[in-house]
Amino acid sequence: MKALLMIGREIQWGNIGIAIAIIAGVSLVLAALILLINRFCQVKEDPRIKEVTQCLAGANCGACGYPGCSGFAKALVEGKASLDSCGQTPTDKRIEISNILGIAVQGNTEPTVAVVACCGGNKCRDKYEYQGYGNCVSQNLLAGGRKACRVGCMGSGSCVDACPYSAIQCSEGYAHVDPDLCRSCGLCIQTCPKKLIKRVPVSAKVYVACSTECRGKDVMSNCQAGCIACGKCERNCPSGAIHLVNNVPIIDYSKCTSCGKCLEGCPRKCIKYIHSQDAQAASAEQPAQNA
Repeated sequence: MKALLMIGREIQWGNIGIAIAIIAGVSLVLAALILLINRFCQVKEDPRIKEVTQCLAGANCGACGYPGCSGFAKALVEGKASLDSCGQTPTDKRIEISNILGIAVQGNTEPTVAVVACCGGNKCRDKYEYQGYGNCVSQNLLAGGRKACRVGCMGSGSCVDACPYSAIQCSEGYAHVDPDLCRSCGLCIQTCPKKLIKRVPVSAKVYVACSTECRGKDVMSNCQAGCIACGKCERNCPSGAIHLVNNVPIIDYSKCTSCGKCLEGCPRKCIKYIHSQDAQAASAEQPAQNA
């Protein structure tokens, strides 16, 4: 006890009080400076960024190429991005964003769904036997992938891994999209090294499941399911909605009536229904018509 009292007498309490006062004074001055800097030097954010962010889907998937929806909203306000880059924003919200920004609605306002423009898979010849990590992106680094078709789906699941909604599965050697699960975010489109995944209107019933621009003879030597550019789909379409462009059938969905005539005439069956129930209904109708 006496030792503690001796130590207490030796402490210069006055000097400690002065030191505390100096520290407190410096802290107050620094706090005041921070407040002044924050007030006069802060970058004011455009209030439209918050409004646009609230209209976006809020998935923060990054498929647009920006860090989350807030980053995309900032780019939209600054005129650095197109609203078409976000596939998940519904039509009414796209119109609302256009009104906020004072611009015309860009592109097609109808919701879309992804489709894989290839159905070769196991029916397409392999150039070599690939051994190693089975990702499509990694395979593509080796001579453009193992498929004999330059734009053939390798079916090794890079798009499956990228899809946050589990809407893509691989079977028969190529990828399939479940339209009921797809949200058209675009991550699979960015990931596919062959750029085989496309967006089509959600109201569409058919799509072209081939992307090769090769001539028929070359296609037949490499793939049993590839389009041979025979032109039957173009000739059979009563509404003139299909045209061959660089040996690839292109569907104009603004003219397509979903009659199914293009499927009936396709000798390679590379034009397909998007929804399985439509395919089942069509197959049920055929026996009835033949009877």
